Amino acid sequence: MKITGKQIIGYSTADGGDKFKSSVWVEDDSDPCLFCEATAANVDEAVKKANIAFRTYKHLPSANRVEFLEAIAAGIDGIRKTLVDIAMLETHLPQPRLNGEIDRTIGQIKLFVNLLREGSWVNAIIDRAMPDRQPLPKPQLCLMERPLGPIAVFGASNFPFAFSVAGGDTISALAAGCPVVYKAHFGHPVTSELVGYSR
Repeated sequence: MKITGKQIIGYSTADGGDKFKSSVWVEDDSDPCLFCEATAANVDEAVKKANIAFRTYKHLPSANRVEFLEAIAAGIDGIRKTLVDIAMLETHLPQPRLNGEIDRTIGQIKLFVNLLREGSWVNAIIDRAMPDRQPLPKPQLCLMERPLGPIAVFGASNFPFAFSVAGGDTISALAAGCPVVYKAHFGHPVTSELVGYSR
């Protein structure tokens, strides 16, 4: 599995600014994985693409978001061993803890899937009109929760899965209909990139 070490912006990659090293090697490379720090231009491009994505994503039916979240969970579980092996090298956390964290992450995704299917999260309220009310008629009022726009998420150093690329903050935003601009933690960049591509 080849690591790009670049910014993942939309469906493309881009070079960034200053380079930093991951603590792991991949494949048969003789050099450590090099990653690019995001430049202001990278961030600007990511935010612009997230805003464009929001125009479509906010209108997706819950069933489509369910399918998307389930694909993320399946993708993570499908490369679990690789993720744990790499995360152990990058974070020095033990295997049982990392496996448990992946279980927790998948569990969080399933919770939001169930919430989307159940539907009460929109908090829909219909206050019926009273046209004969005195001294003035009352109009019908309809209220519901709506996605606001792209969300920025900053990864945690000590939770490479549960508070990371596909952690609860990211998944809750995606479930609500908000695209995410994610800033990976420099302590586990290979793990983060693998999760980002796992779907």
